[in-house]
Parts: sequence; structure tokens; C-alpha cells
Amino acid sequence: MDADATDPPPPVSNPSGDQVSVVIIAFNDAAHVRDAITSALDQGTAVHEVIAVDDASTDATGALLDAAAARDPRVRVHHRTVNSGGCGTPRNDGLRLATGRWVMFLDSDDVLPAKAVTTLLDAARASDAQVAAGACVRRELPLGREVRWQPTLYREARTYATPTAEPRLVRDTLCVGKLYDRAFLHGHGVEFPEGRFLYEDFVFAARLLAASPRLTLVPDTVYVWHVRRNSASPSLSLNRREIANWQARLEAHHCGTDILRAAGRKDLVSAAHTKFVDHDVRMYLRELHTHDEQYQRRWWQLTRDYLADFPVRDVDAARAPARWCTRVILASDVPVDLARLIELAARPGRLLPPYAVTDGRAVWSTALPRVTLDDILTKPVGRLPLTVTAEVSLGRRTRLRLRVDDLYGRLAEARPVTIDLEVSPRTAPDRPLPYATAPLSAAPGGDAWTAELEIDLRQLAVHSSGHGHPEAWDLAVVVHCADGTQARAVPRPGGGPLRRAAVPTFGGLLLLQPYRTTGGALAFRMARGLDGATRLLARRARRLLAGR
Repeated sequence: MDADATDPPPPVSNPSGDQVSVVIIAFNDAAHVRDAITSALDQGTAVHEVIAVDDASTDATGALLDAAAARDPRVRVHHRTVNSGGCGTPRNDGLRLATGRWVMFLDSDDVLPAKAVTTLLDAARASDAQVAAGACVRRELPLGREVRWQPTLYREARTYATPTAEPRLVRDTLCVGKLYDRAFLHGHGVEFPEGRFLYEDFVFAARLLAASPRLTLVPDTVYVWHVRRNSASPSLSLNRREIANWQARLEAHHCGTDILRAAGRKDLVSAAHTKFVDHDVRMYLRELHTHDEQYQRRWWQLTRDYLADFPVRDVDAARAPARWCTRVILASDVPVDLARLIELAARPGRLLPPYAVTDGRAVWSTALPRVTLDDILTKPVGRLPLTVTAEVSLGRRTRLRLRVDDLYGRLAEARPVTIDLEVSPRTAPDRPLPYATAPLSAAPGGDAWTAELEIDLRQLAVHSSGHGHPEAWDLAVVVHCADGTQARAVPRPGGGPLRRAAVPTFGGLLLLQPYRTTGGALAFRMARGLDGATRLLARRARRLLAGR
């Protein structure tokens, strides 16, 4: 086993020369690293070796890695004596130690699904590509909800002679879920930044795309990315409580675009700018209400300064909610209309009133008439960022009073008639349960429609996964119009404070807690029985103690 943290020994021989080296990096992750190693070894004979780099762990991680090496000769362990402070250096160590023709990266708290390696290896061979990539799913734990990463890129098998053939490739900044020709990486100097460098994937991905490899993409799931948001020690990228995290993200993105620019990849630079507006700005903006005023002001200034260098065409190429938010940030040197911006940055976005018009153009506000909402007067009604507000009245039959705001007269043109309510368990967002339909009535003033409907908690209890475990339920509505148009939206909480209630049902006590999600939507947590209620209250207490 290797011991020198700064100068890994030369790699061992690899007679086959065409198998895969899986590089796993670990730091104080004794709880999960065994599963990561097992998932790599279970890939079969396509995996020539698993190189586990222990970044000077102080828990049992090192011992677990040594035990794995003792059980299976394919496992090789490299112990660093000094912690690197990031993920780049240990990955580089593993890359230098690798002997397979191909290499993959795996984090210690993630796993490879069955046949992931052979799927990518077969694709790379069949298309003669230097890089093969597959779909990655983000698995939210402990709920188990899965969300596909960059789904539009991985809908079907595609091969690109160069990355410039598909500029959207810059949106997939993950180094995992991909198989790399090791000689190609070495020959073009593609490696991670050393030391403590957050979002090191951004730099690695830029160096890879700048080298212009032949890439093949497959729709198969080849990586499971575990996201543990309630962990006592969140990952470096998920720990967004301090402004330093945003500064690190800006630095990494800027470094990546500089690399692409120096390589003459102008189309990829533009695509990276647009991706930053679409994804990065929107993601941090919708979380801005969780920070204090000092953070908000600093975030605004840093973001505005960085965006100022973006060509207008790159901002305009972003999706409507994101580009509108960006235009507001660029138009004001201090934070303005944060409540409206945060709601618009949600997914799906909600554009709150007032709705201003200047010279026949839809604009952000009378105070910022230069910020135009360019296509809101022509966008299909089904794609408008509608605002639906729900006031909750708890009981065995929970009542929702809904208000649907008009949007520059667009909804009035379609003539809303009825509204449907859907309730989805957080663990299965693609399986909504239709619950109620109610007629919509015009509100006084003619700028909104209202409806009242019910949620029968007994029905939710029937669909509950089990006694004693709190569950999260998301709400959505569908507005049906007389002209046949349908518009889907996610309601936001309105009215006074959201209060929990204990409701007796045929199955016993049911505790219901409405709450506002980080994205500003109305959702419910529900627990059955005394044990479930205790768990739900304990979770609430932990959140309060954590300052959330």
C-alpha cells in the first residue's frame, strides 16, 4: 500500500491494457465508502482496479480501505499524510496511479449502478470515442427522491466528433458518470486544480472540452449521486451558507471560460455564459431569502460585477425567467425587488404582481422600465410563470383558498374556468394523485380568479408509505381555460403563519404541518401516530437549532 502523500509510486503493470481503473476519493467517510467500493467491484471483469485515495482521514476510513484491499487484490489504496483541502489533488493522485486504458471517478458517498462500466465501455468502443458519458441521477436522501441530471443531454444515444458540435455539453460540469481514455487525458494535460479549490469539476470539464475529444453519450443511468442535505457535515459544494461558496463558484466558472477562450472555443464560452445565467444565478437567487441582508448585498454586488462582462447575446440566450432576473440584477446597483426575484427564480418560476406596462411593452416595474419581459405577451399561456397563492385552513378536510393572478391580461384572454389540485409524494414526483377540482370565479377588480377546494387527509393517509415516518407532499394545480388552454403552476403559501394541526382519522392521530419549501412553494409534511408526530417535531426542532 502506498504511503507518500506527495509522490505516488509508479503504476503496476496492466497486461490487458483495455480495462477500467475506478478512482475513489475519500475523506472521513467511513459510513459510506464501503458501498462505493462494492459498487465498483461488482461491475465485474471490466474493472481492472479500484484505486482508493484516502485524503488523510482521521476516522476509520483508512482502515476500511485497507480491509477492502486485503479482501480483493483489485483494490489499491493510497494514503495521503496531509489533507489536500479539496477533491482535485486526490483525484489527480488516483489518475497518476491508474493503469487501465480507461478511467472513471467515483466519490466515496456515491455508487455505480449495475452494468454502468460495461455500458460506457461498449459505447466508447463502438463509437471510437475518447469520452463516454451516461445519465446521472441525484438521489435525495433519506427520502430517496431521484432527479436526472441534465436530462435533455441524455435523452438518446448521440456521438459528437467535437464538443463544438453540441455547445450544451458545457452544462454537464460533473467529472463523474463518464469514462475517459487515460492516454487522452495525459496527452492533453487534462487534470484537476490542486489543493483547496471548490468546484474543481468546472476546471476539469473545461480542460477536457478545450482538448476537443470525440464524445459519445448514452441515455442509460451510469451514476447515482447521493445528496444528503441534512448531513451534519455537508459536502463542500452543498455548503452554501457563506458567501465564500459563491465566490469560489465565480472563480471556478471564470477559470473554465478562460480555458475555453484560450483554446479558441468561442461557441463554448458563450454557452458557458448562458448556462451560468440559466443555472447558477437562478439556483443561488432562489435561496437568497435564507440569508441575512449583509449576505444578500454582497451576493448582489459580486454577481452584478461578474455578469457585467457577459455579452448581451449570451444573457438573452438564457431561458426567460433566468434572463429576466439577470436583467434586473444588471439594472440596479443595490438589491431590489428580492421577494419577486426569488419567486421568479424558483422552479417553476412565479412572477408576482404588479405587472407594469410602458409604451405597450411588458416591463419589470415602473421603477425599472428598461428591464423588458420580452416575450411574455406572446409566450403560450401554458408556459407563463403564473402566480397561484394558497391559504390553508387545517382540519380533517383541509381547505385551500386559491388565488390565480392574471399576467398582463394573458390569462383573461384564455378565460379560466376550473382548477385541478394534484398532490405528489416527494419520493415519487412523477406520480401525482388527482385530488379535487373546483370552479374559478373572477375576483373583484378583474385581475385574478379564486377557488376553494379540499384535501381529504384520509386519502393521503391511505397512500402513506408507512406508520411512524414523516412524509413530504408537494402540491400542484392545473388551470383549465375556455379556449382549451391548460396552465400548470405550483402554489405558494399565503395568508398568516403556517400552523400544524393534529387530526384524528380512522387510522389514529395524523399530524399535518404545512410549510414553505426553499423554492417558495407550499408543501405538507404528514406523520401518522404518536411516533411519527414525535419524529416530525424533532425534525422541526433540529431545523430551528440549525438556524434554518
